[in-house]
Amino acid sequence: MYSHSMTSAIIVGGGVAGPVTAIALQKAGIDATVHEAYDRGADGVGAFLTLAVNGIAALGTLDLHHLVRDKGFATRKMSIGMGAGHKPMAEFGFGAALPDGTGTLSIRRADLYGALRDEAARRGIRVEYGKRLVSATPDRQGVTATFADGTTARADLIVGADGLRSAVRTIIDPNAPAPRYVPLLNVGGYAKGLRLDSAPGHMHMIFGREVFYSYVVHPDGDVWWFANPRQPRELSREELAAVSWRDRMRELFAKEDDLAGALVDASPEFFAGWNTYDFPKVPVWHRDRMVVIGDAAHATSPASGQGASMAIEDAVTLARCLRDGADVPDAFARYESLRRTRVERVVAQGKRNGDGKSLGPVMRRVLPLFFKLYRPSEKSMDWLYGHRIDWDAPVPAVG
Repeated sequence: MYSHSMTSAIIVGGGVAGPVTAIALQKAGIDATVHEAYDRGADGVGAFLTLAVNGIAALGTLDLHHLVRDKGFATRKMSIGMGAGHKPMAEFGFGAALPDGTGTLSIRRADLYGALRDEAARRGIRVEYGKRLVSATPDRQGVTATFADGTTARADLIVGADGLRSAVRTIIDPNAPAPRYVPLLNVGGYAKGLRLDSAPGHMHMIFGREVFYSYVVHPDGDVWWFANPRQPRELSREELAAVSWRDRMRELFAKEDDLAGALVDASPEFFAGWNTYDFPKVPVWHRDRMVVIGDAAHATSPASGQGASMAIEDAVTLARCLRDGADVPDAFARYESLRRTRVERVVAQGKRNGDGKSLGPVMRRVLPLFFKLYRPSEKSMDWLYGHRIDWDAPVPAVG
């Protein structure tokens, strides 16, 4: 153990991972300041996501899970089918609920971010906006961060919670691989006024003729939905911005069942489409006094349903390792030893799930047979949903 009386951290990135990391470090006795590149928060930004029960359990170690419980709604079951009017090929759970009954949630990203940001502020954690990291210089006593506005900050360590295009990852390893493009787009919306014969919180995954899509009924009757159109060529930001998503989805859904078209027509607005990426492997997670977490270290396809949960698990684990490590490098080594195998397995699973969304005619015939012969049990997914972090348990040394 070493003294944390003067230990401080710079967290780069103010999304979901940033505030959670700051709160976890605070619990470990480390003073952290979040530096966000944009000049404002992420309110209203993004679509919705699945916050899996393992991620909620990790939030619970910081007394945060109650903050998000009422922001989303329970999503306990998923079915997979070939169309809204067809009998499902398979049904799965999202893991057992926590002892207090909280389980996997569907939640708007902006609501999740807002709840965590506000709680970080309530706990006295500073967030500085308009701070885009351009360089970091470590030495024996600490590390100095330099931002695009000409200001600097100094601390004992830097945590890169800055996502897919992480500046910290590139500083740690200039030869770090680029994100891998997954040939699917993401688009969706919130349909109003539809009355569907589906229980709230039952997520339906539909392998359509032309496009994979999913929907889940909110307890208030709105229908949250997303679709993953195939897109072999990676589109630029300008090309994505130029797409009329309502027209694009009407065209794609024209060959699907009536529900697909109704989702488009009943949605007042869409969350604009974006490309899908993941990282098969990021070789270097830390160097000197710098480390990456979350999407900066191991972005997973949205098909895994685990992106936010993995970042939250990272944050809690890193804080425990810094609490118990002999020094900063030792703590980083412990963190990587505890996390790398798990997150790379999640990334691989997300890639398989994403690949399955682009079914050709042959696979559309084979898939029902596959699910008839192979039905994963709840126990077979316990490695994913059943993962729990014991905050009070000491972190073992590496080797």
